[in-house]
Amino acid sequence: MTSTSTRGRGPGRVRWWTYLLLSAATVVCLFPLYWMFIVATTDTATATEMPPEVVPGGNFFHLAGLVLDTVPFVQSLLNSLAVATAIGVGQAVLCSLAGFAFAKLRFPGRNALFVVVVLTMTVPTQLSVIPQYMIMSELGWVDTLQALIVPGLASAFGIFWMRQHISATISDELMQAARIDGASTAQVFWRIAFPIVRPAAFVLGLFGFITAWNDFLWPFIVLKSPERYTAQIAIKALQNSLDVDLGLAMSGSFLATIPLVVLFVVVGRRMVAGILEGAFKG
Repeated sequence: MTSTSTRGRGPGRVRWWTYLLLSAATVVCLFPLYWMFIVATTDTATATEMPPEVVPGGNFFHLAGLVLDTVPFVQSLLNSLAVATAIGVGQAVLCSLAGFAFAKLRFPGRNALFVVVVLTMTVPTQLSVIPQYMIMSELGWVDTLQALIVPGLASAFGIFWMRQHISATISDELMQAARIDGASTAQVFWRIAFPIVRPAAFVLGLFGFITAWNDFLWPFIVLKSPERYTAQIAIKALQNSLDVDLGLAMSGSFLATIPLVVLFVVVGRRMVAGILEGAFKG
């Protein structure tokens, strides 16, 4: 009786601790967003008080209006949306193509080239800024959105991600059967391989979208005109070199975060499903 009763209570205890840990992790993850909103509804003096204020103030709409009056913030959000969407779609498609080539096609130097691609992930991003800027200058793309989009259309991590996923999910027998039926390499990719790995490509596209949306260094270097600013550069433009209005800066940051929160609410479950599918394949 005791053993049966203990076994019956065991899953309940585990489930209770699991929910407790998940709840604590949720609070820890959401608190920075909540604190940003608190600061966005107050002024700098209130934000630096000790003990800190934990109840939102009433200045959010006033500060949001100042953000819109100080910089072309709506245009900056649209610029970020255009850049992030183009990069997300580009990475999903181009990295899938490259990953398919490395995983399933046979050509001289394939393994050596893949090693070179992987090794580029060890190179700090800052080292590529100067040569990348020189290339953009030669192309006449400085202060244009294509200077942000084109370098981000493919990534070494994306190629590695898709190569590993394609290797684990698409068998050589399936490829051979398609070729026996007369399918070309392009048809094998678009009609067989890509539909199978679409969840992984979708997750990769989301990662690319979020990375491009949050990028600051390269847009700060290459963009000059306020009408071409992305959201992160517009937030920087809210601050001057002598003083920082925390309420104004956090209002802009909160407005720039809302699209990402909406995106996660809409596609979060699909993103998690795509990650789990890739984790348990093979």
